Amino acid sequence: MPSHVFADRPAQPPERGTVDELISQTRRLRGDVDTIRRDAVIAEDDPHGRWQRALCDLAVHHLDDLGTHLGQLKEGLSQEGEVLDPELAEHEADSVTAATGSLLSRVGSAEWNLLTDEVSWSDELYQILGRDTKNGPMSLDELPSMVFTEDQPLLTALVTDCLVDGRPIDGEFRMVRADGRVRTVHMMGEPVLDADGSTASMWAVLRDVSELRRSQRTVRETRDSVRRRQHMEETERRLAVEMQEAVLPPWRCSLRFPSNGPTALDVAAHYLPSPNGALIGGNWHDALQLPTGESLLSVGDLTGHGVAATSAMATLLGALRGMAVAGIRPGQLMEHLNQLLETSSQPALGSAVCCRYDPVARSLSWAQAGHPAPVLFRNGTGRALSTPDGVLLGATTGATYEQAELKMLPGDLLVLHTDGLTRRGATTDDDTDRLTALAPRFAKARDAQECVRVVVEEFGENGREDDACVMVARISS
Repeated sequence: MPSHVFADRPAQPPERGTVDELISQTRRLRGDVDTIRRDAVIAEDDPHGRWQRALCDLAVHHLDDLGTHLGQLKEGLSQEGEVLDPELAEHEADSVTAATGSLLSRVGSAEWNLLTDEVSWSDELYQILGRDTKNGPMSLDELPSMVFTEDQPLLTALVTDCLVDGRPIDGEFRMVRADGRVRTVHMMGEPVLDADGSTASMWAVLRDVSELRRSQRTVRETRDSVRRRQHMEETERRLAVEMQEAVLPPWRCSLRFPSNGPTALDVAAHYLPSPNGALIGGNWHDALQLPTGESLLSVGDLTGHGVAATSAMATLLGALRGMAVAGIRPGQLMEHLNQLLETSSQPALGSAVCCRYDPVARSLSWAQAGHPAPVLFRNGTGRALSTPDGVLLGATTGATYEQAELKMLPGDLLVLHTDGLTRRGATTDDDTDRLTALAPRFAKARDAQECVRVVVEEFGENGREDDACVMVARISS
């Protein structure tokens, strides 16, 4: 078969050693990529992981094609008359076969002689197109019969431009084999000119790129899936933030209760977002002056993240406020919230602490549901309050919640927080110790807002795994 170049531009084959080295490098790289692909553990609901796996598959197909081309190039060099070491040749042939598997038939070649009407196909081309060698090669007029109807004009234009205008062939089309299988074939070729500059024959290399294109489609689809998921997560986060901001108090400064009389309670709170950028959770903090002149303080957290968690939190917080205004005490209020979560169409678990402060009697009534106890600071020291019994909200039917009573003194400071304040690997006791260690700084603070800033400085940096809320209430002197 003549050299697949223009007649006036002979080929300059590379040295064999260079091709051998390229084959070895390709084989090593292919093995490395395949190892990464095999070791990857991809969850069914992880679009990003599936996209990475698809990229590995695509890289493997590219390297398979490269190994095929280099193997055939090496075979061509051997046919030029170069004597290869038999042991080296056998070793390299086995290596390329191992790297490419059954893909060695992906590249075939053909030549159509316009002067003699002779057509020659390589064995690989028969395999690609699924044609029996007994039927012989197909002429240029017969070739379009295997091509998809939509792609036939492309093949005709490529062949015409090559034969008439001497243009190189470079195109891709779909072909239907005799067994009905559809293959995507990339065709590259050039005319071979005679001494007068006329086209004497046309040669072409046809490459089966079906698996390659399938991998590329998979990469595109999984990449688009990742982008859609990212867009949905960003949208959900934005909606969750907007809902949370609409429900929770803005807390731009301290709140003072009662607002129309001598200040009895100075309250401030802060929401600490998740440091790893996760979706907004179901944390809440709330302070409310009741019609009786008492004040309601509460913090809590629902399981889950995103719009579902914030909408459930809004429902729970609305119910809590309504029942508190109706005069329901903290222990019974927790029982009703537990029943509300049990009967919700979106079941969830929640923890909460609810305090009701009477400024006349200076008494605090409180209950909790699987929540860290408030920390009381008095006379320069801090301690966690003894916790009344109470299970997580939504955990069991008909749960009862104890209610504790505490006499408050002027200057007392109460810190309520959700468990998201906990650092990685830390315990509630660790957090309590870190909070009580802040007593000297609390003693110097001018108001509750400054105390909140102290807590945020201590707990707000990286290390937490979740979002959190903190509330500080100080009894006026």
